[in-house]
Amino acid sequence: MIQTIYFAIRELKLGFRNPWAYSFMGLFALFMLSLLLINAQGYVQGYSGITGTTLNLVLYLLPLMSLLLGSFSLTAEKEDGSWELLSTYPISTWSFMLGKYLGLAVVLLVIVFVGFGAAGLLGLAAGSGFGLQTYVQLLSFSASIALFFLAIALLIGTLAKNRWQALTIGVAIWFFAIIGWPPLLISVLGFMPYPVIKPAVTVLTFVNPAELSRLFTVVKLGGGAILGPEYYEWINWIKQPAGSIGFAFTAVLWIGCVITAAQFIWERRRSRA
Repeated sequence: MIQTIYFAIRELKLGFRNPWAYSFMGLFALFMLSLLLINAQGYVQGYSGITGTTLNLVLYLLPLMSLLLGSFSLTAEKEDGSWELLSTYPISTWSFMLGKYLGLAVVLLVIVFVGFGAAGLLGLAAGSGFGLQTYVQLLSFSASIALFFLAIALLIGTLAKNRWQALTIGVAIWFFAIIGWPPLLISVLGFMPYPVIKPAVTVLTFVNPAELSRLFTVVKLGGGAILGPEYYEWINWIKQPAGSIGFAFTAVLWIGCVITAAQFIWERRRSRA
């Protein structure tokens, strides 16, 4: 536990010294302020064109930010020789990986809260902005996206040998999960018999954390009607009081499995070295 805290604090210091973190923070805040200006006509409750635009913005920006910051953090340990020095000490690989995740998670959450906080304060001062419930739901959606893709970033950093490989793999996963997912999903489901479509949609939704978070947020904002009949059971489940608890449990389990896989691969490479 002490080792985990040490690595988390170390990652916090390195993260806030990284100019990339401040660049992403400024970019995210700028886009949120731009949406605030678009929404300056009045408060928006529930799912609307503006909330849909915000969801798309978060889906385009935050996963890429998380993938780059997280994977570069691990590959930097390999390139500058820091890990070679650390591995000579009796350090648990799990403590190292978990500390990395916790430290980077705080950095990413600060970026998210600064972006939403700046937009929220200006919206409150101007008397226009998102409704409180919508605002909180969008903030929760952004935090979950950042945490999901940070876990994937650690797995990428474990597999990649340098920053260039991490960049290539990260952009490929981002493109597949965010941009390429809708047409790929439609094309795959089109070749399946109708009775298999609903189970396939469920399985594929759990595979892609971006789709899982988007689906949960759209339903919570009251836009479940746009999803189609294949998601009828999802809508009923999410609207229940246990829906939020189930989503949180699924997120923790999903992130834990990915971090465990990254830790396993890193440990195997450490033992071989």
